[in-house]
Amino acid sequence: MNLTSQAQAILLLTTQFGKSESSSVKPLTTKEWARFAFWLKDHGPDPSDLLGGELKSVLSEWVDRSITLPRLESLLERGGALALSLEKWQRAGLWVITRSASEYPRRLKRRLRMESPPVLFGCGNKLLLERGGIAVVGSRNSDDDALAYAENIGSAAAKQGNSVVSGGARGVDQSAMFGALQSGGTVIGVLADSLMRAATSAQYRDHLLSGNLALVTSFNPEAGFSVGHAMVRNRYIYCLADAAVVASSTPNRGGTWSGAVQNLDAGWVPLWVKRTAKASSGNPDLVRRGAQWIPSDLPRLDRLLNAPHAGMREQAADNHPLAL
Repeated sequence: MNLTSQAQAILLLTTQFGKSESSSVKPLTTKEWARFAFWLKDHGPDPSDLLGGELKSVLSEWVDRSITLPRLESLLERGGALALSLEKWQRAGLWVITRSASEYPRRLKRRLRMESPPVLFGCGNKLLLERGGIAVVGSRNSDDDALAYAENIGSAAAKQGNSVVSGGARGVDQSAMFGALQSGGTVIGVLADSLMRAATSAQYRDHLLSGNLALVTSFNPEAGFSVGHAMVRNRYIYCLADAAVVASSTPNRGGTWSGAVQNLDAGWVPLWVKRTAKASSGNPDLVRRGAQWIPSDLPRLDRLLNAPHAGMREQAADNHPLAL
C-alpha cells in the first residue's frame, strides 16, 4: 500500500492502531484534526513536514491546550505500528483515503465540513463513493414486513440505476443492500466496525470483486463494535446519499431514530419514511418533525431526490473553505 508522506502523517495523528495504545496515546479526534489542519493550512507547514523530527521548529507558533507538542510527538513516533497495520490491511485488500486526497468523497466535505472524517478505510470500488444514491436505514430488530420493504427498495433502486447506501448491520441494512446486489445494482456499505472481517467475508466477496460494492469506515478496520462508532457512522450514511428512506424506527431511542433526527436538523438529504399502523413505530413522529411519507404508488425512486432545503444548505456549504 503506497501512501504519500502526507497521508502517513495524517494516519499517525488520527488513527489508533491497536488496543494496547488506548492508555498511552490518544489520536486526534475529528474536531481536533480539523482545528490543527486549518492551522497548518494557514501557516504553511504540510503534514509531511511533521515527519522530519524537527517538530518544535515546524510548530514553533502552535499553541493549543489539548493538542500539545508532546502528544503530537508521541503520535508521530508510531511509524512501526503504522507499517505493520498497512501491511495487514493491504493483504486484506483494503485501501485508505485521507481528506486531502482527490478521491475523498466530496459529499462528505460539503455537508460535514470540519466534521468530515480525516481518514476513510475501505475495500471494493471506491468510485462508488461519488455516485450518491438512496440511503435505506432501519432498526436491527425490524419485523418481516420492514425487512421485505427494505429489500424491495434496494431491488427497485438497482433496477432504476440508483445506488443504495446503508450501514451493513443485520436487519434492514443488509436486506436493502442484498436486495440491490442481487438485482445487479451498486451498494455503499458504511460500517461502524470490523471492516477487515467484512472484506474477507464470503457474503461480500463476489460483489467486491465485481465492482458493485464498496465497504467503507472511518474507524480502524480491526475495531470492534461500539455504540459511539455506530452513532457517528449514521451521519456518513446520509451524507453519502441523495435521499434517505427509513423502513422502521423506534421513537426517541436507537441509532436509526437519532440519525434520522440529525439529518432532519441538518438538512443533508430529503427524508422519507415507510407508512405503518404500528403504535410503537417512530415513523409518524419523524413525519411530524419534517420527514415525508413515502408514496405507496411511487413509479420511480427518482422522485425521492427532491428537497429544496437540503440543496440550499449544501450549496452554501460549497463555499466553505476546506482544510486537509
